[in-house]
Amino acid sequence: MIDWTSWTGTGVAIGIALVVAFAIVLGLRLVARLLSRRVPWMRDLDHRVRRAWVTFCVVLAIWIAGAVTAPGRQEWWGSASHVMFIAAMVTAGWLLAALVSFGFEGLIAREQVSFSGADLRRRRTQLIVLHRLTLVVIGVIAVGAVLFSFPALRVVGTSLLASAGIVSVIAGLAAQSIFGNLIAGIQIAFTDTIRVGDVVVVEGEWGTIGEINLSYVVVYIWDERRLVVPCSYFTTKPIETWTRKSDAILGTVFLDLDWRVPIDDVRAKFEQIIEALPEWDRRSSSCWVTDSQGGHVTVRLVMSAKDSDDQWVLRCQVREQMVTWLQQEHPEALPRTRVSVES
Repeated sequence: MIDWTSWTGTGVAIGIALVVAFAIVLGLRLVARLLSRRVPWMRDLDHRVRRAWVTFCVVLAIWIAGAVTAPGRQEWWGSASHVMFIAAMVTAGWLLAALVSFGFEGLIAREQVSFSGADLRRRRTQLIVLHRLTLVVIGVIAVGAVLFSFPALRVVGTSLLASAGIVSVIAGLAAQSIFGNLIAGIQIAFTDTIRVGDVVVVEGEWGTIGEINLSYVVVYIWDERRLVVPCSYFTTKPIETWTRKSDAILGTVFLDLDWRVPIDDVRAKFEQIIEALPEWDRRSSSCWVTDSQGGHVTVRLVMSAKDSDDQWVLRCQVREQMVTWLQQEHPEALPRTRVSVES
């Protein structure tokens, strides 16, 4: 026979608990709004954790109310309590992940103000990888705690909890592909192999490092394609990086010209062109004949730029203007093939 008195008492207790929980949530939100006038980041924190915090408080309130009124009088409370425990673990993990994400995003934003160039890319990459690794650990602990609550799965839960804290277990599993890439992702972040924003050439493709995840890296190719590469690739194969120490880079233009080319005039015109181009950073420039084979000589034009984008534009501008000038002023310098006909 159903004990309606016990059901009513439990329902009233849960109702009161929910009212108290919502009162606490509203009170904390009011405090956050008041503090945000002096501490601007409090408003962002409230916005980030609001849903997770409300859900966690509701679950906790129902669990506490049921635990106080139901045990000993309700046969269903054992199963309901287990469900509430699982909900509490999941929402607690959600809340903790939201807090961790807010903290790391704040650190990354602060680093963007304090650092620039290669130092900024290095520190931002390390923070991104640490952020994702922390979220994985939180997820493993939450899942392990849930599994640990089932007697039949307690062994699995214990193993997951241990794997979150014992480095030797992770190292032992690194022989598998997924864990090998995980270890490689951590290695990339802390050995400064590559960083988010670095300009690289991978598999013959020129682009920038757009994302570094725990198991793979996404290279943003210049023509808007995306190259997804396992992290282990960057620890086992050579890559070409243009921004290892700084963004500054040299650009080269090669011109194959006839032997009659006036080198002094070419050098003077080259200097005149780069002086007028804003992409040249005025660090370095040179014009030399670097080869002479067959029916032409090779003129190498070298110019410096502050980054790879400016270098590309600078090379294109110099090449176009030099070709146009040679066509108009010194057509005799254009490459040609000579044929000797004997009668």
